[in-house]
Amino acid sequence: MKKVISIIVLSTMIAAYSPVISQSSKKSNTTSISNSKISTMNQKQTVGTFLGAVLTNDPATMRKLANEDYIQHNPFLPTGLEPFIQMLPVLQENGTTAENIRMFQDGNYVFMHNIWRNAKPFGADEMISFDIIRIDEKGKVAEHWDAMTGLVKETASNRSQTDGPTTAQDLDKTEENKALAVALIEDVLMGKNPSKITEYISAQQYDQHNPGIKDGLNGIVEAVQYLTEQNNMFKYNKIHKVLGEGNFVLTISEGEWSGKQQVFYDLFRVENGKMVEHWDVIQEIPTENLGNNNGMFGF
Repeated sequence: MKKVISIIVLSTMIAAYSPVISQSSKKSNTTSISNSKISTMNQKQTVGTFLGAVLTNDPATMRKLANEDYIQHNPFLPTGLEPFIQMLPVLQENGTTAENIRMFQDGNYVFMHNIWRNAKPFGADEMISFDIIRIDEKGKVAEHWDAMTGLVKETASNRSQTDGPTTAQDLDKTEENKALAVALIEDVLMGKNPSKITEYISAQQYDQHNPGIKDGLNGIVEAVQYLTEQNNMFKYNKIHKVLGEGNFVLTISEGEWSGKQQVFYDLFRVENGKMVEHWDVIQEIPTENLGNNNGMFGF
């Protein structure tokens, strides 16, 4: 059953955009919304309502909000809306819930940072995810990408994998901050010019949420030294997508680690032209037992 219900669990309690939902209060197929309400939703509200409908097993609302040919990039799930709907009972059987921590928007993409609970069917009791939903030109939920990792209780920085600021600022600097993230990855993580790291990352503050790395520039240097000594340094090969809202930027990259192909989701927070905070999810790209042939990228 591992990974079987990953997008189902993604149906988060997005308090700002849809009502808080609990397993005990759900009523299957009774929460459908009217067409008039749908027509007035913005993209974040559409995503929040769609995911709330998934959590409450409300196929009628899902069919109103999403395309029949809903495209799935979670590698273990079938593509298409109806196959997705057929899997909804698994959510209730496992009592799986999730909490949205951050939600941002870049054009027709809504990207989220989530915590999943009662998630043992796909790997661990608690998991962290980044999820991306594309809304098409008709305002319909059209496509989904994600990456997931287990929640770690004790981290090198004593920070959790999700705590920290959640509200975007400096909205007029979105494109500037996206360019900064690309330059960081190309120069430092792809090795074009690693010595420029201090041009991108603040020497005064760098709050680290990767569970194995300490805060600050020294934390990065220490982690790189250790991984290099273990002959296990991660490698970034290609940036597939960059999404941003104000001072938050999410990059989706492809690379290698531990001898396997990986997807790297990195979320950065920017202040005064420097990265001051980082969250991430690293997931192995599977090659067996796939639910679809769409791949984990394809933006």
